[in-house]
Amino acid sequence: MHMAENLYVPATASRKEVYDSLIPQIEALIGGEPDLTANLANVSAALRQAFGFFWVGFYVKKDHQLVLGPFQGPIACTRIDFTKGVCGHAYTTRQTVLVPDVDAFPGHIACSSDSRSEIVVPGFDPEGNVFLVLDVDSAELNDFHAEDQEGLEKIMRLIEQSAFAQ
Repeated sequence: MHMAENLYVPATASRKEVYDSLIPQIEALIGGEPDLTANLANVSAALRQAFGFFWVGFYVKKDHQLVLGPFQGPIACTRIDFTKGVCGHAYTTRQTVLVPDVDAFPGHIACSSDSRSEIVVPGFDPEGNVFLVLDVDSAELNDFHAEDQEGLEKIMRLIEQSAFAQ
């Protein structure tokens, strides 16, 4: 099954409207594809293209760390301990973490000094364990809000469905 390789992003839309437009397109893009790496790569690209975020990507749980997966943006930290940074906090608390100012977040890992705010969304396997996190960084302070959390969590549910479809 193939989908057109272009994304429709409404030009003068609010962020919520962009998510509303993007989510069904992501569902179509990854719905029939069982390969997790391919899907994470396309979701990263779609989010960066739609919103122009500074960095969008995934860290996948491997053994006792989060390891860099597909992403869009400048090079990034390769491995993150579960106890470190915003990604580690999302992993250990099993909750989305929204950080308006990364410099004010205790233990923030500065992969890039250009990152000013961040949101990290955990993804769960069928047993309820976190198996990856979606990390989105902005070069603007206080760039992420409730509509981002809601939209990114919906996208993560689609990733979980495609990753564990039988």
